Amino acid sequence: MKATIPYVEKKFEEFNLQMFAGKLPKLPIELSDAKTFLGKCVYKKRRLPNGDIENYDFKLKINTRIDLPESEVEDTIIHEMIHYFIDFYQMKDSSSHGHLFRHMMEDFNNRFGRHITISHKSTAEQREQAYDKRQHYHVVAVVSFSDGKLGVKVLPRIIQRIVKYYNVVNNDKKVVGIQLYMSNDIYFNRFPNSSAFTVRFVNIQELMPHLQDAEKLGCDGKTILRNQ
Repeated sequence: MKATIPYVEKKFEEFNLQMFAGKLPKLPIELSDAKTFLGKCVYKKRRLPNGDIENYDFKLKINTRIDLPESEVEDTIIHEMIHYFIDFYQMKDSSSHGHLFRHMMEDFNNRFGRHITISHKSTAEQREQAYDKRQHYHVVAVVSFSDGKLGVKVLPRIIQRIVKYYNVVNNDKKVVGIQLYMSNDIYFNRFPNSSAFTVRFVNIQELMPHLQDAEKLGCDGKTILRNQ
């Protein structure tokens, strides 16, 4: 399921009474299309006249990009409510998911039959849902290694960075070849876009169908050449 604001508000009220003795004030609920989190409790900090730091302006964000079982959506809401409780009452913990957080999480799991976790391990299907489905043009470097492995790198569309990446990687002794492509296949949306000298290893049978309509690019060490 994908949460709605009325659904989250209802569950917040239910869990607040059941697990937090009704001690959590209502807060704004926002739905998010982010790829990086399932839920998030955010707030601001300010210094009071007496020098103390106060947490305020809390918001609860719940992801709707990924279709999850209802129990996992509930556990996500409770997870963020624990953060809210700790941060609203400015209770000290050893870290973001420290001893206090873990104690509350384990207590709720035991008493209420929940399966709250520190982090959510997504399935392959859920990760696929999280990928951007819009078409974007990417500069894709396909790197062949001497051990037979094949790596993919999506590069920023900045000529200087592309050329630098090409030259550095092409001079690596473990690299036997590098080919640049321009592609708008949504398959490449799943790869991080950066100029770090890294690749993500892929299976050639998986990769090649997504390069069928790609435009090959060449590089002479200084400039990018099209239609090579």
